[in-house]
Amino acid sequence: MKILFLGDIVGRPGRKVVEKILPEVLKKYKPDFVLANAENLAGGKGITAKTIKEMQKSGIDFFTGGNHIFKNPEGFEYLEKEDAPVVVPCNFYPEAPGKRWSIMTAKNGKRLLVVSVLGQTFMSQQVENPFSTLEEMIKCIPKDDYDVSLVDVHAEATSEKYALRWLLDGKISVMVGTHTHVPTADADISPLGTAFQADVGMNGSLDSCIGIKSKLIIKKLKTQLPVATDLEKKGRMQFNAVLINCNSKGIASSIKPIRKILDTL
Repeated sequence: MKILFLGDIVGRPGRKVVEKILPEVLKKYKPDFVLANAENLAGGKGITAKTIKEMQKSGIDFFTGGNHIFKNPEGFEYLEKEDAPVVVPCNFYPEAPGKRWSIMTAKNGKRLLVVSVLGQTFMSQQVENPFSTLEEMIKCIPKDDYDVSLVDVHAEATSEKYALRWLLDGKISVMVGTHTHVPTADADISPLGTAFQADVGMNGSLDSCIGIKSKLIIKKLKTQLPVATDLEKKGRMQFNAVLINCNSKGIASSIKPIRKILDTL
């Protein structure tokens, strides 16, 4: 199975970048299944049915969540739908809406298990331990039910992502990191066959502070006062994704970062 995973799509600028770049990436690499992190899809925080459908039209099959996935109330009812193409972090409390995992059928007929999990280090949300939650989940889902597995680790600390990598090396096919919006230069196949990159990066403004207008973030850091979180819509834009190949046994054979910069939308 050939999987394309896009990092955090940040608001309208991110959606426009995906609409412009993704078709040519799909044409060139012909992936069997396309995923993206959607927690920043609608205005930078949360999702709506409209923004999900917009990205599906661009070629994305399925979406993972993160700490902002519940920030937009419009998305709550949508997440409760059985056919919603989204998983929320599996270690959120059970009362929160949404699927914790899903098995999807790719274009080549193979089945892909998709899971999202939130880190704990430097994160404000109170969630269940990601290590024990993921271990238990992988044990409980029969391996005969899927051919390839992917976990999106939405976390701040690279060290936490690496610890999860080594915990699950050989037990899952792919582990990709999201949340920091900055792509890491560490795409690798672990010794037991798990593809890994600590952070795929974001889709949206490059001339910004991880998608937000830089002057606002500078003001916040200089004064420690609350500021608006307006997204940057001008300047250069970036597209970040990874392409992963897995063999018939669900073992990853390659992982390739795909990064493109646009001078303007």
